[in-house]
Amino acid sequence: MIARVERKLVAKDLDSLEVMTSGGVAYELTIPLSVYETLPRLGEDITLHTSLVVKEDSWQLFGFASVFEKRLFEKLLTANGVGPALAIGLLSALSANRLIRAIREKDIPTLQSVPRVGRRPSVSSSIWETSSMGSARQRAPRRLRRARRLMTPCAPSYPLATRALTLTGGSGPHLTLAVEANPPQS
Repeated sequence: MIARVERKLVAKDLDSLEVMTSGGVAYELTIPLSVYETLPRLGEDITLHTSLVVKEDSWQLFGFASVFEKRLFEKLLTANGVGPALAIGLLSALSANRLIRAIREKDIPTLQSVPRVGRRPSVSSSIWETSSMGSARQRAPRRLRRARRLMTPCAPSYPLATRALTLTGGSGPHLTLAVEANPPQS
């Protein structure tokens, strides 16, 4: 299994990228839109957590910004009717936290709003029946939990909260998790 790929970003597209390792091997990874939005410039270093899906006719490597997204992707694959393309589509259309919330709350309209799910009730109901999303959830690192406790309930805006968490060393989906868990109060 290939658990992580890191080194130089040599090509990127909305749904895929290539990473050249120090050993001279280039890996092509399929990515959700959330990863594309956080990619550095070409030539810069990148680290992605990966999931390898082996089928009868192909091997496909999927890349994620965090272990949390990777685990969610792998959990989605356990639902009937959900293949890698649909799982990536779900993670591209909805943030990982929003997707988990939709599954937990059995929010079928939200799931059906995702391309490829559409009006197929068997797929959307299979997702929430099969998935116990609590096990996919990952705790935020200690520094972000500490920063979350320091945030006052009267924080004026998300940008200020995000900046505070960035200054404590946070990044990526953990920032979103911490900020969404502590919305500003008016």
